[in-house]
Amino acid sequence: MIQRIEIVLSPEEATHDENFKNAIAKKIGVSKSATFHYQLAKRSIDARSRDVKIRMFFDVSIDEELKSEEIAANRNYQDVTNAKPIYIVGAGPAGLFAALQCIELGHKPIIIERGKDVRSRRRDLADINKKGIVDPDSNYCFGEGGAGTYSDGKLYTRSDKRGNVKRVLQTFVEFGASPEIMIDAHPHIGTNKLPGIVTALREKILECGGEVLFNTKLTGIQHQSNQLKSIEVTNLTNSTSTKLVCDALIVATGHSARDIFELFKKEGITIERKDFALGVRIEHPQQFIDSVQYHCDNRGEYLPPAAYSLTGQYNGRGVYTFCMCPGGIIAPASTAPGEIVVNGWSPSKRNNAFANSGLVVSVGEEEFKEFEKQEELAALAFQRSIEQKCFNIGNGSLAAPAQRVVDFCSNKQSSSLPLSSYIPGLNSTMLKDVLPEPVTKCLQEALVDFGKKMKGYFTNDAVLVATESRTSSPVRIPRNREDCMHIHIKGIFPCGEGAGYAGGIVSAAMDGERCAEFAAKMVC
Repeated sequence: MIQRIEIVLSPEEATHDENFKNAIAKKIGVSKSATFHYQLAKRSIDARSRDVKIRMFFDVSIDEELKSEEIAANRNYQDVTNAKPIYIVGAGPAGLFAALQCIELGHKPIIIERGKDVRSRRRDLADINKKGIVDPDSNYCFGEGGAGTYSDGKLYTRSDKRGNVKRVLQTFVEFGASPEIMIDAHPHIGTNKLPGIVTALREKILECGGEVLFNTKLTGIQHQSNQLKSIEVTNLTNSTSTKLVCDALIVATGHSARDIFELFKKEGITIERKDFALGVRIEHPQQFIDSVQYHCDNRGEYLPPAAYSLTGQYNGRGVYTFCMCPGGIIAPASTAPGEIVVNGWSPSKRNNAFANSGLVVSVGEEEFKEFEKQEELAALAFQRSIEQKCFNIGNGSLAAPAQRVVDFCSNKQSSSLPLSSYIPGLNSTMLKDVLPEPVTKCLQEALVDFGKKMKGYFTNDAVLVATESRTSSPVRIPRNREDCMHIHIKGIFPCGEGAGYAGGIVSAAMDGERCAEFAAKMVC
C-alpha cells in the first residue's frame, strides 16, 4: 500500500537523504533499520515563523517498490510531413505546445513567427540594453519562445482545471528543464536555460515534419460567409507576400502584438476591449527581502533567494505584486521605438543582487474614456499613451522614469537614485507625471500599507521604475467555450495570453494544446 506523508525539516536537514529516511520511519512507526520505499513528491518552503522549515510530501510503501516518477510526457510523435496543415501564428509557449499537439494528432503544424530564432534574437536584445535600439519584430516580447523565453520561466499556475499541468512540466523536462520543476511548489526554469529548451522544442517539431517560418508576419486574413478562406503572410527579410489557403488558424501572438488586433479590426473580425493592470516595477536589494522573509540577517547556503507576494484593495481597485523575480533583473520590454516598458526576469540560480516585482493597479473604463473613439482598441491606445509618455519625459533614450519609494509617496522628486539592475539606466522623475492619477494614489496607499505588512518594504532604499504595462492583453478575441473557435469566423482559434485566455507559460501551453485539439477535429 502506498501512502503520502508529510515531513518537516530544517533547511540544512532537508539536504541529506538519511534525514528523510529517519523522519519517514518515525512518521510511519517503524525502526530506522526497517525496509521501506519512499519518493519525494512535492516540496515547499514554510517561512511563516522565525523557524524556517522545508515541507516535503513523500510517497511511501512498506510492501512494494515504488516506480520512479514518470518524467517523460510520452507524447506520440509521428511523421506529419505530408499531413494536412494547421497554421499557428506565434512561437511562444501557446504556439509551440499547439504544434506538438498537432503532431500527436497527425497534422502538420506550420508556425508563422514574426521574430527571429532564439539565438539570433539575443543580438537584438543586446542592442536594446546597450544602444537603446528597439527592433519592432525582435525584442523581449517577439521572437522564438515569445515573451516567456527572456522573462524568467516561472511555471506556477492555478489553472489546473484548464489542462494537464503535469504533462506540460514533463514536456519541459523532456526538452532540458531540471526534474526539480516536477516537485517544487513554485517551479522555475530560468531565463538562461529557456533558450536551449525552446531550441530543442523547435528541432523536434522540424524533425517530425512541421515547419517554422521565422521573420514572417501575418498581414492578411480572408474570410467569406463567416468562414476562414486564406491568410496572407509577409517575409520581413525580402518584403514578399504570399497568400495561403488556410482551413485552421491558431492565433497565439501574445499580449503585445498590437498589429494583429488592428488587423482583426480592419478585416471586420470581432474583438473586444479588455481591462488590465498598470503600474511599476519595484526593486529592493535581495538581501533585504531574504532578511524579512526568512527572519534572519543571512539566509545561509541552504535556502534559495526569497520571494514575496502582496495584495490589497485601495480606493476600490485591486493593487498587487506579480511576476516577482528573486535575484533578478529589470528588463526593457518595449516593442516599438518611442516607448518605455519594463518587465523582470531571473536566471536559474537567482543569484543577482536585486529583487524586483511588478506592482500594479487595475485600470478600466475611467482611464479608457479619453480613447473611446478607438472603440475596441481604447484600452490598447491608453496603454500605448502611457508608454510613450514615459519615453517622452526623458532624454529620448530608454532610461526609465524612476523614483524612490518614500519620495514617491511624499510627492517629492528623488535627488538621487539607488543602484539598479536596469541596464539602460534610470531617469529621476515624478512618477505622478507619467502615471494616471488613480494609479498613483492607489500605489501610494498600497506602498504605505505593504510596509506595515512587510516591515521595511516601505523604504527609500527601494526604487519604482515605470512602466509595467504589459500585464495582460488590453484586447480579447472572443471565442466559443465549446470548441475554442472565434464566435463569428469558423476556422480561427484565438489562443493564449494575446487572446485573453491565459496568464503565464503553463496556462498558455495548455491553451495551445486545447486549441490544437479542436483545430485538428475541424480539418480531419
